[in-house]
Amino acid sequence: MKTLFKTYKPVIRFVITFLAVYFIMSLCYKWYLDVSKTTQFQPDYITYQVAEQSQAVLNVFGFKSTIQLQEGEQWVRLYLNDTYIIRVIEGCNAISVIILFMAFIMAFASTIEKTVLYVLAGTTLIYMVNVLRIALISIALYYYPESEHLIHGVIFPLIIYGMVFLLWVFWVNNVVKPKKKYAEHSTV
Repeated sequence: MKTLFKTYKPVIRFVITFLAVYFIMSLCYKWYLDVSKTTQFQPDYITYQVAEQSQAVLNVFGFKSTIQLQEGEQWVRLYLNDTYIIRVIEGCNAISVIILFMAFIMAFASTIEKTVLYVLAGTTLIYMVNVLRIALISIALYYYPESEHLIHGVIFPLIIYGMVFLLWVFWVNNVVKPKKKYAEHSTV
């Protein structure tokens, strides 16, 4: 049993660290959401900011976009050229995706400095791409509302999760690349 544990120690350490970080960060996020529900500001602040920033991106693209809060609703309505297009809900703010990203990076940590810098850079990139994603979903649904399932349910989740996967691959292959042990060979 000791040999088995010793053999798989890195894998066991990764799984335990990943689950611990994911669980703790998810609990903190749940606490944030619970506290947000007790305030007058609905939906939560991060979701509102994502909607507001998506609106700003749309306006930069030359669209007339507005956002609107309705009393009692837990989301932000986003309008494009005076047409109600989407509702930005808590799940659209990418925090759950960011938590997943961070848990993996911390479980596969390098030095503290590299890990912190990569988490900050990756989190910022995921957040920015998510804001752009919501803006692009709005444009796509404005022109192709009949393709909502493909646009919202397939293409755009693939973009955000695909990017997280690529960030993980980059992290593993370029930052915490496993050290290769080279056996010293004598030449005869």
